[in-house]
Amino acid sequence: MVLLGVDRMRGLIFRPTRGRWITQMSQLRSHGSTGLFVPPSPPLDHEKIKELQRFISLSKKLLVMTGAGISTESGIPDYRSEKVGLYARTDRRPIQHIDFIRSAPVRQRYWARNFVGWPQFSSHQPNPAHWALSNWEKLGKLHWLVTQNVDALHSKAGNQRLTELHGCMHRVLCLSCGEQTARRVLQDRFQALNPSWSAEAQGVAPDGDVFLTEEQVRSFRVPCCDRCGGPLKPDVVFFGDTVNPDKVDFVHQRVKEADSLLVVGSSLQVYSGYRFILTAREKKLPIAILNIGPTRSDDLACLKLDSRCGELLPLIDPQ
Repeated sequence: MVLLGVDRMRGLIFRPTRGRWITQMSQLRSHGSTGLFVPPSPPLDHEKIKELQRFISLSKKLLVMTGAGISTESGIPDYRSEKVGLYARTDRRPIQHIDFIRSAPVRQRYWARNFVGWPQFSSHQPNPAHWALSNWEKLGKLHWLVTQNVDALHSKAGNQRLTELHGCMHRVLCLSCGEQTARRVLQDRFQALNPSWSAEAQGVAPDGDVFLTEEQVRSFRVPCCDRCGGPLKPDVVFFGDTVNPDKVDFVHQRVKEADSLLVVGSSLQVYSGYRFILTAREKKLPIAILNIGPTRSDDLACLKLDSRCGELLPLIDPQ
């Protein structure tokens, strides 16, 4: 799942100087990024807060599934949010799995854009919603956490009972031999191969990507696997790809063990996450949804809240 996009976020410039790369993001920093990608929401409803508190208090084996809406408050844009999501602001669309696999020029374009976007993307930090879920785990309230996000923010917050359903941008895999590399290590290899390359991004998108012109991309050099010389791919599920069946089975089992399910920041439009809602319904688990805007499963939920994740979750006592 990969692409980020904000037309007004110009000024992201990468240029080599004295062996180091400089990032200029003055416009982003001057305006602040925390709320830039969060859609408008109504004021907190205290009655709904009480209902969510009751829902959490009654749960002994809570499973939480998170989506892009939990990370927008950390400054990471999403795809589908009204007015502020990538789809609402631009006609650009995420890279497709089959195109990345089949085409070296597509991989070159992807990695050039990812190289420029990586320092900013990797620097994002957990927000109060991530820290709240980490605290729930420490206190024994959280049976399991399933995230559709690839930003590693739950790991940064300390969650360990965690499944990254769509993988993680902080890891890179060789398509030929399966060798795994840390993404930060690959950044150094990119720099070594492109000592005089420079680029100015025309906007940023959801998963460590930026927008570059074809002319900027054309001269960018992409490293191969150190072990076998094969092509490299981030350890994430691109659009058009499928989640590993063993991982799907594992999550289904965690759902079956749970006694309730809370969705946080997901419209559930992607089937890879929606299928677990169907499993919860079959098991007759109570389902609560915290998401700004409608979701695919509103009719299956006993409780729906349209609030910011980072404002609401810290108000809940998990004990």
